Amino acid sequence: MTKEKKDAEAKPEIKITGVLSREQVIAEDSQEARTLYDQSRFGELKENKFYYSLVEALYLLEKGRMEILDGKKSINHNDFIKKAKKSDPRFWVRYVAYRDMRSRGYIVKTALKFGADFRVYERGIKPGDDHAKWIMYPVYESEGFSWYEFSAKNRVAHSTRKNLLIAVVDEENDVTFYQISWIRP
Repeated sequence: MTKEKKDAEAKPEIKITGVLSREQVIAEDSQEARTLYDQSRFGELKENKFYYSLVEALYLLEKGRMEILDGKKSINHNDFIKKAKKSDPRFWVRYVAYRDMRSRGYIVKTALKFGADFRVYERGIKPGDDHAKWIMYPVYESEGFSWYEFSAKNRVAHSTRKNLLIAVVDEENDVTFYQISWIRP
């Protein structure tokens, strides 16, 4: 095998070019972006552009599926994380939980309108085909929250007819998931 062929196989081809814009990454409508959306529901199509959350964009950057520009200059992984943390101090804990669920084959979308971090769809279910099964809140292992906060999170999940999923991220960036649901005794 030639060196050029090995290098081509080692580096996945970048498919989408996005521009960092505050709390999202915006890409032109392209065949690559549409294919990725149709296959795995990355991004949201609005007015002939695809809008990616910061966690989606970093995931695609890590997978070699996206190049991200900051202005006209390409931004690397570490610089992207620094910028994302400035706009969202909880970015890293959110990203680690997002990445873990995506790597397990789940589609994960933001859930701000539900008052949660993410909504998570069962494997094989795409947004629009059916409803999400879980509302997910990522937390650090060392973090605590009150029973009041826990109850509020559970109430949001229950009122949207979803199960509550707490994603606990430890110091090694491993994630443990706890599903909480209401029962009537």
